[in-house]
Amino acid sequence: MKMTATASLPMYDLHELRAQTDGLWRHLARAMRREGVEDVPHSLTRQDPYHLLWSRHNLLFSQTCGYPMLHQYRSVLRLVGTPRYLAAGCRGSDYCSLVLVRAEIEHQDIGAYRGAVCAVNSPHSQSGYNALRALIAPAAKNSRFFSKVRLTGSHINSITSVAAGEADICAVDCVTHALLSRYRPSALEGTRVMSYTPRCPGLPFVTRVDLDADQFDRLRAAVHEALGDTVGEEIRAALLIDGVDDTALEDYQVVLEMESAAAEWGYNKIR
Repeated sequence: MKMTATASLPMYDLHELRAQTDGLWRHLARAMRREGVEDVPHSLTRQDPYHLLWSRHNLLFSQTCGYPMLHQYRSVLRLVGTPRYLAAGCRGSDYCSLVLVRAEIEHQDIGAYRGAVCAVNSPHSQSGYNALRALIAPAAKNSRFFSKVRLTGSHINSITSVAAGEADICAVDCVTHALLSRYRPSALEGTRVMSYTPRCPGLPFVTRVDLDADQFDRLRAAVHEALGDTVGEEIRAALLIDGVDDTALEDYQVVLEMESAAAEWGYNKIR
């Protein structure tokens, strides 16, 4: 029996924005149906961890991180496009990470944080791990840099760790920071922006790799239609979305270059 298709938008799904995220999906789903995309789900799936959703054979649409897309999900996910966000640190569909530190720490040079405690959301994260690793690598010079690394499970948990004094530094993508600044400013209290990482393409929209060519073209056309439709302008503004760019895996090469650059410094993992 054929499984019903699933869709998810897990990457910026703050509780304060659930209604707007659901509204975005309704606009996307209507555009998909108009374009003739088959088996479009009526609602988003949230009950399962997103890494399981990305692996499902019935996935129709989701948003992932560029780093895992190029690694463990390269054989199962296909890039649809990259949304543009109106957040400080974004340029077109490129984005960067903000390096956050405890507000009372005045150092501006990354080298001054040797021996500090670092919070990271996941070793599979571009914004929270790969970009930060590339930034630290020249200062680490093939040696241990931090006294301790705390694995937190999410950007918000990393920020909380820094704010609570359990960690001294973390990296958070600029869209998450902008959304928290607007909708949950208390989450950022006790932290400040110390630095920015280099930009790379932002978090991509994806589908399953074996979606047939005709359905893929219809899906991509629907995404452009929905994100250019003035009917959903208020929802997009709330989510800071400014449209979508057609991107290719080659555009994400900079993500792999960050990884390679850190390896050349002998800093293969944050430590």
